[in-house]
Amino acid sequence: MYRFLLTPRWLGILALTLVAAMVMVALGNWQLDRYRGRTAVNERIDAGLRMAPAPLREALPAPTGGPGTAGPPASEERTFTRVTVTGRYDTDNIVLVRGRTVESKVGFEVVTPLVLADGTAVLVDRGWIPPAPGGAMAQPQVPATPTGEVTVEGRVHPSESGAGTVTRREGRLETRRVAVPQLARELPYPVHGAYLLLDEQTPAADPVFKAVPVGHANNWQNLGYVVQWWIFAAMTLFGYGWVARREARRLAGVTDDRPRDRAAA
Repeated sequence: MYRFLLTPRWLGILALTLVAAMVMVALGNWQLDRYRGRTAVNERIDAGLRMAPAPLREALPAPTGGPGTAGPPASEERTFTRVTVTGRYDTDNIVLVRGRTVESKVGFEVVTPLVLADGTAVLVDRGWIPPAPGGAMAQPQVPATPTGEVTVEGRVHPSESGAGTVTRREGRLETRRVAVPQLARELPYPVHGAYLLLDEQTPAADPVFKAVPVGHANNWQNLGYVVQWWIFAAMTLFGYGWVARREARRLAGVTDDRPRDRAAA
């Protein structure tokens, strides 16, 4: 009854069906890997909020190059680790990161190099502030930067990608993204390969600053894609079986004996 499946035509259909199903399963497996990776990121973000701060050196290797260079990035396991470090803010090289949204408002994040005792620096995102009157890109009034020794507690954030140009306007650097290697080229000292999102500071930070939240990755979307691709794979195999059975019944002369509605005929 099913000997026709061994003909070249049906063997070709079977091969195409199996290839399509395998591709869909592979796409599902790829999305499963992305789901697991994003889940791990979310778990590190949550763990960073709960953990006691560790010294910066335990989470982020020191830069080994000369001025204007960035050190190695934080390892994946150390990303969003909470750390503490002491140094002095470099008020001559404040970075304004424009076009940043917090609580549905567009403004600036203020990133300031914290120069450590060994002459290296780590970039500290001190928080978000609104623009000056005149538009979202109007340079804001930045609160005074603490002078003297400052102790910072914050979370290690990886360098951002896709950065545009870095310009200097009215004595401050401006950019769209916190791309550490690119910003390091504008600074007179070696810079650590990741930056810190400020949680606490001694002396206390100006209340004008709003803390920059760390957004969780949408891992459930990836899980939905996993289910979607695997269902498509199962439907492809089921469709092959259904078409093959229908062909077998046709060749065997089996017809549908169910009564038909004369009015619909």
